[in-house]
Amino acid sequence: MEQNKTGKYFKYAIGEIALVVIGILIALQINNNNEAKKDRAFELKMLKELSIALKSDINYISNHAVGYRIAEVEKSVDYFNWTILRCLNILGTRFTMEYLDTIPKNVPIIIVSNHQSMWDIPPIIWYLRKLHPKFVSKIELGKGIPAISYNLRHGGSILIDRKNPKQALGEMMKFGKYLVEYNRSGVIFPEGTRSRDGKPKRFKTKGLKVLIEHTPNALVLPVTINNSWKTLRYGKFPLGIGAHLKFNVHSSLAVKDFTPEKLIELVEKQITEAITYD
Repeated sequence: MEQNKTGKYFKYAIGEIALVVIGILIALQINNNNEAKKDRAFELKMLKELSIALKSDINYISNHAVGYRIAEVEKSVDYFNWTILRCLNILGTRFTMEYLDTIPKNVPIIIVSNHQSMWDIPPIIWYLRKLHPKFVSKIELGKGIPAISYNLRHGGSILIDRKNPKQALGEMMKFGKYLVEYNRSGVIFPEGTRSRDGKPKRFKTKGLKVLIEHTPNALVLPVTINNSWKTLRYGKFPLGIGAHLKFNVHSSLAVKDFTPEKLIELVEKQITEAITYD
């Protein structure tokens, strides 16, 4: 009997030892998993930091080491639009740019304007070339137009899908950050589409509001355009002859001095009140 009890105790002890060993192995495995997770988290953190550093280096190279190339591209865009203006001069088209105040430098600027025709754009690019204006454009213009489509895709402008609000607002946010980071100017036509008879349309404020909210240190520069619609009164062919396009560049307004709603209301009023119907 004593031998049977010893055998049972021996088996019990073996079982206990086995359970302890299994428990230790499980604990080690859990610990190993935890350590592996920590190592993986550390690796991900390092990869993220490396990614951020790499992007920073790329931005530095783009804006310093090859900055002269960007400047050359912008110059080519300027002279391309100067050529367009000279071609319109052949049709008797004249351009007058009236500045009501000095335009500040080295600060992000949102140029807000009414929209009457495609010929609103070349004078803005040429006469405000020192501001390096980029445009909020509809996505359809991103292809099919020689030189212009390429510049819109690669020159700092944004292309928004008016049928996709999520995409459009996302692009506006990125555009605002771009203007702030590089002290550029962005042009937006809040009417959404051009006026075919010169009469202003009500502003569509959502996109402009998002842009303002993401450029807290920016200035808003209202611009009123008159008579541009007359170049397209008969359609794209033949172009209207002898139109006198007038641009009134109003005094700039600091985003930080207004709520977005009040600022948009004031800008729309300034622009529309200066529209003439001669």
